[in-house]
Amino acid sequence: MSNAANIANTALSSFVRKLDVTANNIANVNTEDFKKNRTVLQEAYPSGVKVSLSRVDTPGMPLPADENHPDNKETSNVVLEDELVDLIVTQNMYDANLTTIRTEEEMQKTVLDLIV
Repeated sequence: MSNAANIANTALSSFVRKLDVTANNIANVNTEDFKKNRTVLQEAYPSGVKVSLSRVDTPGMPLPADENHPDNKETSNVVLEDELVDLIVTQNMYDANLTTIRTEEEMQKTVLDLIV
């Protein structure tokens, strides 16, 4: 497997992790005091992609106090629209890396056909 295919494979794994984080954020959109996580994809040495996770500590919307919850509570800081856009971007990047792997396989097949 070539260097391009190896990079694409690490990227695919990274995008699966990014999808897991986004799914967790969406699942907790209505959970009080939940703080969303973000994934950052970075180049990994010598070639590939690595994932870093970070917690986003921005506040959610304040919830009114009641007799059951006199404390200062807030909604989650997950913005569903942002998460859905993130899903679309992740899907497109995943598809692009799959195309890279398919193209690499086709190129190898063509080279083998020329040799034989």
